[in-house]
Amino acid sequence: MTSSVGNSAEVAGYDEATLRFYAEQAQTYAANARDGPSRLLGGFLKRLHPGARILELGCGDGRDSEAMLTLGFRVDPTDGVAAMAKQAEARLGRPVRVMRFDQLDDLDVYDGVWANASLLHVPGSALPDILSRVFRALKPGGLHVATYKAGEMGGRDGLGRYFNYPSPGVLEAAYHAAADWEVLSVRGYAGGDYEGGQRPWLAVTARRPR
Repeated sequence: MTSSVGNSAEVAGYDEATLRFYAEQAQTYAANARDGPSRLLGGFLKRLHPGARILELGCGDGRDSEAMLTLGFRVDPTDGVAAMAKQAEARLGRPVRVMRFDQLDDLDVYDGVWANASLLHVPGSALPDILSRVFRALKPGGLHVATYKAGEMGGRDGLGRYFNYPSPGVLEAAYHAAADWEVLSVRGYAGGDYEGGQRPWLAVTARRPR
């Protein structure tokens, strides 16, 4: 594991090697993805009103967006890799916006922003900027949930993907540096990863104040 991203895209909030991995492996990644929606999705949706408008960042193969749409929520699925967005489009039967996190410029639009295992790829120094974009995209009172692989320093996994690997304190500090977030919880849990192992994860629940 290395401790740096190693390219100038760090300030822009993305890593070229990680985007390339998902572009090259989109079909395989989608085929090997989990069978059902993410474990924390139900708790996120229970906090929102029926029919709430939700932005999903890094929708992957579209499983979570599919679950939300089935429940009657208005969902805008997005992914930063065109090949992955096509996998989601095939599943959802609707367009999926190709958008990197640093391209998010919506203002006061969403009741919720769901980012399961996606913002964990943002270079650590760029995370506050991305979180400020998420904050601005939410309506006042809007809810945000994101999951991250826990650690002490950013680096790469065995597949060459970059992860920011934050500690709870570093992660909460990034949210407070980004905007006037109301951080409701930073909770640790054990979860799997694409390489087949188990590791510690962090789930952040935060709100844009009214």
